[in-house]
Amino acid sequence: MKILVIWRLLTVGGVNAGWRNRSIYFKKQGIDTEFLYTTDHGGLHIMEDVAPVYLTKDEQEIIKIIQDNHYDAIIVVDTGAAFKWIRKAKYKGPVLIEARTPELLKLKPHLKSFKGIVPEAIIVPSHYQRRLVSILTDEIPIHVIYNGIDTSFYRALSTEEILFDRDPILPKDKKIIGWIGRLDKRKNWQMLIEVAKLMKSHRDDIEFWVIGGAQSVQREEFAAKWQEENLTDIIKWFPVIPYQNMPHVYAKIRQSGGCTLATTKTESFGNTFIESMVCGVPVVASKMMPVTELVVHGEHGLLFRGQNVEDAICQLTSIIDDPALQQQMSEAAMVRVHERFAIEVVAEQYVHLLKKIVGNVPSNDSGVEEQ
Repeated sequence: MKILVIWRLLTVGGVNAGWRNRSIYFKKQGIDTEFLYTTDHGGLHIMEDVAPVYLTKDEQEIIKIIQDNHYDAIIVVDTGAAFKWIRKAKYKGPVLIEARTPELLKLKPHLKSFKGIVPEAIIVPSHYQRRLVSILTDEIPIHVIYNGIDTSFYRALSTEEILFDRDPILPKDKKIIGWIGRLDKRKNWQMLIEVAKLMKSHRDDIEFWVIGGAQSVQREEFAAKWQEENLTDIIKWFPVIPYQNMPHVYAKIRQSGGCTLATTKTESFGNTFIESMVCGVPVVASKMMPVTELVVHGEHGLLFRGQNVEDAICQLTSIIDDPALQQQMSEAAMVRVHERFAIEVVAEQYVHLLKKIVGNVPSNDSGVEEQ
């Protein structure tokens, strides 16, 4: 089987990280995956070593790619324009939709019109996202398939394996709180600034690591605020850390006795949560869906109320000041990911769905949950 995944944005975020893992697993199952993007946001290094990548905005070139490659299925990820390209290419195979944007207003344009194409199914990465999508369409079957993670790559590294001489450098006698992701409104870096300010006022044994944001829309705004608030000593910013180095980043956070902090306002899944957990790093985040689908409060991390800064600090302190609790959560988090989010568990559900739709298995054997 040969499939094409179309998405506008070639980023270093969770959608592409998830598809990287999925395409590696698909290959082992005899499914070749190719990717078509229109805009590069620094994510090429994630994808280019695992699958062919097309990067173009030229409509005629896109149509030719679809026509020349004889795909068995096309998967469209939050790209409303793709339906026009598929129609113009006179593609007759099955089309699936992945709905990943966790904000209703931004998701709506991609599900508003399919330009005469009749999608076979919509795939979402969480039950929260299924509820969101069902507001916009109730005519197409919706399947929940979690993002998967390669547990042979993302894992708790031994002390001997950790590359201590690479950035970020682990300081002595400090607990590390990692903050990983884009610097934009949804990820809510402003709350991180407030948390760091308050923690700096009463303790000096904490260091925050901000990982990512080199091409984010609010990177300059963040940089200005970071300096204006005199937080360059407690917050260390690493705009570019190669994807392949991230297990070493998590390993250093774990070794320090720290945790990760997510201040995000909304997510459709949250890849950095399961990355952190499988590497043995507890998570502190807001108590909301779909975070509650990934992290059980008190078991794999701690969840705070809404966007409450004081409560977030309380939960962070509970972990970093209690080494036994941090260790207990570390071990439980690893087990949780291996059981529920390992790529071989969740990607197998996707394989079943693809084979069912393309026609390779009986229709009653999808292996995935359908609305």
